Amino acid sequence: MTAAWWRRLGLAAPLAQAPIGSASTPALVAAVAEAGALGVLAASWTAPSGLARHLLEVGRRTDRAFAVNLVLRWPQHDRLAIALDSGVRVISTSWGDPAPYRAAITAAGALHLHMVGDAEEARAAVDSGVDVVVAQGWEAGGHVRGTTSTLALVPEVVGRVAPVPVLAAGGIADARGIRAALALGAQGAWVGTRYLLAQESAAHPVYRSALIAASGSDTVHTTAFRDGWPDAPHRVLRNGTLTRWEAAGSPSPGDRPGEGEVIAQHPELGAEVRYRDQVPVDGHTGDVAEMALYAGQGVGLLTGTEPAAAITAELLGAFPDPGKSTSHDVLS
Repeated sequence: MTAAWWRRLGLAAPLAQAPIGSASTPALVAAVAEAGALGVLAASWTAPSGLARHLLEVGRRTDRAFAVNLVLRWPQHDRLAIALDSGVRVISTSWGDPAPYRAAITAAGALHLHMVGDAEEARAAVDSGVDVVVAQGWEAGGHVRGTTSTLALVPEVVGRVAPVPVLAAGGIADARGIRAALALGAQGAWVGTRYLLAQESAAHPVYRSALIAASGSDTVHTTAFRDGWPDAPHRVLRNGTLTRWEAAGSPSPGDRPGEGEVIAQHPELGAEVRYRDQVPVDGHTGDVAEMALYAGQGVGLLTGTEPAAAITAELLGAFPDPGKSTSHDVLS
């Protein structure tokens, strides 16, 4: 794959919607794809039968390219096979070694994006054969791979992996953030928190309200919501669960205040206990504000719910017009 991978996929620019966990829906992925960006379906914890249904639903809504995201903290060969057998043209991976998955992805002719948190990991991913690197800065919401800010990380990664394309991630929530990423040498951007407020996402209304009310200083990089995914730092909005845990000295499992309390219920996901890594989505009832409210530091730029197409159009406006020649074509 050349640097023009996004053109080959029919995208308007190298812009991707991050998978956003359980708030990711086939409707969101398809809407982003229809608007000209890369929609990414979160699939890491979806049962194989459920993944097949989700892929069919995306396919019913769009014939454009989209991606399936797999977290490599767990074996993902079965889900990868389902995605590739369904004709998915783009696979994104993170939190692990992409090398064991390269042969299958290459054999299917699919594009491979891999998220990294530092330049060494980026170089190793490129050496294994990945096509595009996603450089995730510390400002990102959800699970955060590294400890370096986007501003410092992106140019370092660009320098280490050139000419392999790099997408910047972490704290990017509007067109200004994308322009800054392009100035740092990234080819494009990977945007998550902004899409939580898309009409098509499954984010719970309480979660949406918290995002709209928050500023960047309301986010915390922590390990509080570790049940389900231990030893993976993450960025969330401060809430009662986090505040109580910190006030108790940030204790380990077994000594945490309120540990084991059921704070919410979901008809399909079941009981939600305090400190679980699950975000609140449509259908949750109970004290959902005490659940993990993942958000990046760009959250202070969010103002309300919008259709995914409107969000995507605004973000795409940050890119130069590919029809106009420039002395430095950042879209090449």
